[in-house]
Amino acid sequence: MADSLRLIGLARRAGFLEYGEETVGASARAGKAKVILIASDASNNTKARGRNFARYGDIPVLEIPFTKEELGAALGKGVTGLISISDAGLASKFVSELAAAEPGKYTEPAQRLALRAEKAAKLREEAAAHRRNQKLGKRRMK
Repeated sequence: MADSLRLIGLARRAGFLEYGEETVGASARAGKAKVILIASDASNNTKARGRNFARYGDIPVLEIPFTKEELGAALGKGVTGLISISDAGLASKFVSELAAAEPGKYTEPAQRLALRAEKAAKLREEAAAHRRNQKLGKRRMK
């Protein structure tokens, strides 16, 4: 479980994490959020807002087994009850680690996010190949 918190810190340093209700909401409305995570001790109002943000896209909302203080410590900030991860690969890795720690509870969201991460990786590869073809020209087979 501690590795999961390290992934949250990594996502923040890489610029793929939003925390707090306003920034998470903006990320969801912009279609950037891949998963919304709610601290286990968050208020009912925060939980409801997180679930409402998920309506802007097909975004999984998960109540995670970390407290607001633990999430804040992982971010190097104060307490925070609501975060979103905007990178499909990091979101998939985080939820798959939760699924490994608590089988059954996070299995379905982990599978959904793994599929999204695969699609995102494939799109990145295709975009890179397209840029290469534009730069070098597509070569014909003889």
